[in-house]
Amino acid sequence: MVWTFRHPSAWLPVAMSGAALAVVIAHIVTVGIAREPDEGTAAHFWQLLMAGQLPLIAFFVFAHAASPRQVLPVLVLQLCAALAAVAPVFIFNW
Repeated sequence: MVWTFRHPSAWLPVAMSGAALAVVIAHIVTVGIAREPDEGTAAHFWQLLMAGQLPLIAFFVFAHAASPRQVLPVLVLQLCAALAAVAPVFIFNW
């Protein structure tokens, strides 16, 4: 499994989810959780980070399709990181 994480397509989606979570936390700390009439830069940046992961994850799955035992733990980690980035958005109705 360590060999699998050497590929950027394995760890980059996790890093992008972490960055998306950091954007949400920074926005909550600086602006608060009040709803805004228009989506701000933070919301658009979060959307780009979350949507940008999908092609990387698809590339990772197709590139390592021959070794599903190495792909599954990485996909679980990517899913957990994405859920951690999505959770505050749903909790605070942002």
